Amino acid sequence: MQPPAQLPECEWHFPCSVEAQDAAAGTGEVVGLGADLAPSTLVAAYRCGIFPMPVGNRLAWWSPDPRGVLPLEELRVSRSLRRSCQDYLVRVDTAFDEVVAACADPSRPGAWISKQVRAAYRRLFELGFAHSIETYTPDGRLAGGLYGVAVGGLFAGESMFHNCRDASKVALVALVERLLAGGGRLLDIQWVTPHLASLGAVEVSRRRYHELLGEALAVPQLVLGR
Repeated sequence: MQPPAQLPECEWHFPCSVEAQDAAAGTGEVVGLGADLAPSTLVAAYRCGIFPMPVGNRLAWWSPDPRGVLPLEELRVSRSLRRSCQDYLVRVDTAFDEVVAACADPSRPGAWISKQVRAAYRRLFELGFAHSIETYTPDGRLAGGLYGVAVGGLFAGESMFHNCRDASKVALVALVERLLAGGGRLLDIQWVTPHLASLGAVEVSRRRYHELLGEALAVPQLVLGR
């Protein structure tokens, strides 16, 4: 796996400090509107603890408070999920476009991944910042997966999907294993859902998230392996 490419300086200014994000968000979670989805913009945003998600026709930049994270050492793998891990073959970065397309399925509730978003993360993938974890059935069918962005020791999960039972959970288990082995420090899941809470996800304050983010960005770029 090649290291990420060097990027030009971001053209936009993001509110990077906790205080600036508190002021920008007020009682909400959006800290900015506009800008673009250029690779340098996206990576700069993630380094500030911010991620993009459209609101209507406008590009919004989010910093939830509380923030969802999954402590790597606290992943909960049930007996049934451990059995499911034996049912799938796991691969890394072999079907990025297919994973993002499945996550972008417009029939899913709250679908927000537009063609522009897909193209932007495809570019990040080409530059070595975005990655996918895929699960396959024994006969070679894509069963589930997830994708996200890696910067330093941060992996910012963007979305996941499954076509078969436990397939996305198996991808998450595989991701955590690779983060632990490859130098990962922080797995950002944006918001905690009951599904993710059952796997060990917790909520932290914006201030605590920034502390964890600073520790993650201080380490070398993580390696997910294959």
